Amino acid sequence: MLELLLCSLLTIFPDYLYRRYRQGKRLGHEITLYSVWFELRFGIIACLMLTVSLITMIFYYHPSTTSATLYYRTVPIVPEITGRVAEVHVDYSAPVKQGDVIFRLDNSKQQASLETAKRKIAEVDASMLTAQADILKSEGQIQEAKSALQQANDELDVKRELQKRNPGIVPQRDIEKLEVAVAGRQGSVDAATAARQSVTTRVSALLPAEKASAEAALAEAQVDLDKTYVRAGVDGRVEQFLLRPGDVVNPMLRSAGVLIPEGAGQRALSAGFGQIEAQVMKVGMVAEAACISKPWTIVPMVVTDVQDYIAAGQFRGGEQLLEVQNTVRPGTILVFMEPIYKGGLAGVTPGSSCIANAYTSNHELIASGKVGAFKSFALHIVDATGLVHAMLLRIQALLLPVKTLVLSGH
Repeated sequence: MLELLLCSLLTIFPDYLYRRYRQGKRLGHEITLYSVWFELRFGIIACLMLTVSLITMIFYYHPSTTSATLYYRTVPIVPEITGRVAEVHVDYSAPVKQGDVIFRLDNSKQQASLETAKRKIAEVDASMLTAQADILKSEGQIQEAKSALQQANDELDVKRELQKRNPGIVPQRDIEKLEVAVAGRQGSVDAATAARQSVTTRVSALLPAEKASAEAALAEAQVDLDKTYVRAGVDGRVEQFLLRPGDVVNPMLRSAGVLIPEGAGQRALSAGFGQIEAQVMKVGMVAEAACISKPWTIVPMVVTDVQDYIAAGQFRGGEQLLEVQNTVRPGTILVFMEPIYKGGLAGVTPGSSCIANAYTSNHELIASGKVGAFKSFALHIVDATGLVHAMLLRIQALLLPVKTLVLSGH
């Protein structure tokens, strides 16, 4: 309507002035309701052509969309193990900090495993003390065996010396018995030494390894116990949290709830523009948005990113060939816009639906002097027509509460 009124001032109105003051035709006499088309046909045709051209130029160079939303990511509250809920530490809606316990699963089994691992470490420590005592015992046995060996060797030497000085005075059988006794005492010394080496090896290698294994089992049991405490991964707020003691939670089939991170949906506005505007949408374009949750407010924004792919064209490989005509709805160009001023989205509820405009600016190109006078004038016209779209956005923002509350029938 604004475009039509503007174009009529440049076409129909001058045509009427020409008919009135040049040809002397008066409104209500020569120019009536029935003769308007015949008398003002040139102005009407020019007005329609100019209006269509103006609307096309405005909507192309200054695109608009009603598909704009403050999307936000939620974090599912999912335990790492399946279990039955024992305690719930947060209410239906409550703020949480990173590391806060949200709920706890039944952990009697994990507690028992942890206690078993602790007892195993205590058992290894006790075995270490016993092994130390066994080392002292084996050293005493070695000393005793060496003393007995020394005594047998001394007695054998005496018998041999007597036999050497006075052959026949010592029976050969006694010497052989002493030699056998010496060999036996030497075996006792070797056995005691081997026993000490075994106990020493057990103290220095086997028991430390068993203790390390027990400590690893303790750490594993502690990890399993910690998994029964489901904590908040980030600062945020738990909403619609209906989990209660006795519920069974499965990480594969059923999550416990969702956690909305702090500041979610307050950074960027995601807007979908038509595919025909793919060549116009550029990073750095100035934009404006009006959201339903904050009526009568225009938020100045800037385009920070333009997605290079259209979601409607994606597919997954499978057992069937792709049929293109099944893609009924054409996709949109996803554009991310952020507020120019800090706190620009304050008061806008995350997830709110918005109306957004983006404006083409050729100021830098015109100021560079690389374009001619005619093109520079045309670019000035393109930039100036953005004012019409800005007015339309403000009219939409003004009428949005009326349209939502009154005309929607709710």
